Amino acid sequence: MRRTRALAIALATIGAAITTASASGRSTATPTLVGTVGPGFTISLKEGNKVVKTLKAGKYTFLIHDKASIHAFSLDGPRGFAKDFTTVPFVGTKFVTVTLAAGKYKYFCPPHEAEMFGHFTVT
Repeated sequence: MRRTRALAIALATIGAAITTASASGRSTATPTLVGTVGPGFTISLKEGNKVVKTLKAGKYTFLIHDKASIHAFSLDGPRGFAKDFTTVPFVGTKFVTVTLAAGKYKYFCPPHEAEMFGHFTVT
């Protein structure tokens, strides 16, 4: 009888631990931001269907779609942050995970920066 009760308590404890681990796993998923450059003279950064304007500081996965060999996708931010996600003449898709600190950011196409850029703020 004692063995059965001890086994039941042990299984309940394991079940609670598994539930807690899976619940916390869902809450720590890294958000994905989708950047697109080209094929024309366009550049965008979206989270879902919305253009990114404000984000919370933290880790993000950037999914970059570079659709033209004359374009590239880069990101500049505070305190010297600079990241080239793609470069000329690359065409294709890349995933890059970065940690964004609070501050103002600019995404842009380096060869056409004067006309192909956007901004967002991380709080």
